[in-house]
Amino acid sequence: MHVAIPVSNPLAGYVAHKIEIDEAICHVLQRGQYVLGPETAAFEREFAEYLGVQHAIGVGTGTDALCLALRACGIGSGDEVITVSHTAVATVAAIELCGARPVLVDIDLGTFTIDPDQIPSVVTSRTKAIIPVHLYGQAADVQAILFLARRYGLRVVEDCAQAHGASYHGRKLGAWGDIAAFSFYPTKNLSALGDAGMVVTDDPDLAARVRLLREYGWRERYVSEIAGMNSRLDELQAAVLRVKLRYLDLENTRRRELARLYHQLLPREDVILPAEREGTEHAYHQYVLRCPRRDELRVFLEERGIGTHVHYPVPIHLQSAYRDRLRLGTSLERCEKIAVEILSLPMFPELSTEQVREVAGVIALLGRRKVAV
Repeated sequence: MHVAIPVSNPLAGYVAHKIEIDEAICHVLQRGQYVLGPETAAFEREFAEYLGVQHAIGVGTGTDALCLALRACGIGSGDEVITVSHTAVATVAAIELCGARPVLVDIDLGTFTIDPDQIPSVVTSRTKAIIPVHLYGQAADVQAILFLARRYGLRVVEDCAQAHGASYHGRKLGAWGDIAAFSFYPTKNLSALGDAGMVVTDDPDLAARVRLLREYGWRERYVSEIAGMNSRLDELQAAVLRVKLRYLDLENTRRRELARLYHQLLPREDVILPAEREGTEHAYHQYVLRCPRRDELRVFLEERGIGTHVHYPVPIHLQSAYRDRLRLGTSLERCEKIAVEILSLPMFPELSTEQVREVAGVIALLGRRKVAV
């Protein structure tokens, strides 16, 4: 089926900056240094400055970034890490890659992020960290989470894979917790042309440990000081990301403009619009609404060439790979409720105002047809 309006469009992001990206790639190819070279070092400095943190360490993927952040905090076998069931599988996979156990809790229905009130009941002597996921570009309730972390002596590891440029009370996400992880997957607000990730922190000891862990534990080449892994940001991706970082705020502003237009045009009697937490600047990585007739709406849109997606169709605790991870007596009914209602509409900076109007018009048309019947 032809998709006239895709839900995301990585190619458009390349075309928008094609001349600069092509030049940056050519410089890397001609320099002849392709892994952990000057482009990576420069991007690390620039991204740290952008976020307002002291240290940024480029790595291979967003999942690696989260795993390395946890390992740098000393989290491993026998430890527990609290996070949500409504997230990308990568969040939980990273916890288990460290040998730790994910402890899944429910979300706030308005923002789709972790409900801090659910945290105290699952804290045990084995709990070592909380991972708030800033989902869809929306900030989790960071202040409440930091209060609980101090109360129980826990690390806060921010999952910022979908929150590039978003802020909470004037401070960029990624600069609040002990350490944070970013993904630069091709569909992200700040996107590479392949896999790439970043760990950021203000703690020099954590930063030094991540730098060791990302390359076999080497301080001296070929001599492993600690047991590490291979997760290095390559020069081509760093060069591309340096170009795109210059446009991130402008493109996030465009995403917010598109979100406001959706807010104005969508029929509120048929769908529940995404909320914005007070005091935050949403990055709108995704525009996710709720609809009781989600599957019907999705088919109706796609029959008319409008792409959609479901982020995410099955909560982690209901997936076959993770069914035994839910603590006995824990209810995740909100995660389960929204999983059958949420729908991501087209959202990317190159999306036109006319295309948003078309998407909203089709959704309104379905509502009118239902009333007529």
